[in-house]
Amino acid sequence: MIETVKTPWHLWLVGVLSLLWNGFGAFDFIQTTTRGEAYMRAAGFDDAMVAYYEAMPGWMYLPWTLGVWGAVIGSVLLLLRRRWAVPAFGLSLLGALISLIYGKLIDPPPPAPPELAAMSWMPIVILLIAVLLFGYAFNMRKRGVLR
Repeated sequence: MIETVKTPWHLWLVGVLSLLWNGFGAFDFIQTTTRGEAYMRAAGFDDAMVAYYEAMPGWMYLPWTLGVWGAVIGSVLLLLRRRWAVPAFGLSLLGALISLIYGKLIDPPPPAPPELAAMSWMPIVILLIAVLLFGYAFNMRKRGVLR
């Protein structure tokens, strides 16, 4: 006999909010990696910040890609109630952690213009959200909501 578990209402809320948040991350990734200078300028990047992203070492694209696209795929899989959301969010968390370590300890970016000073916290916010999404998906899989 197969037992079915009712999908909690909050899965849809978390899934949609996660997809919106991570969808913006994907848009930012595409614009930044394709050297969308108009996008960077509109976001308030000064010359030093644009140069920082343009000089980023090639190996950093791997954790950045894992972080962004793992989260997008994890969000979609969460909405589809698939258990593969857990490893997808796990890869995203790993990418976010490596990116945070690189950006805060190995090669910090130049100081942001005053109007973007609060953005220095963004890598920590991203990591925190990645931890929460991984934990949420793990909990939903454990409860049998994700199949």
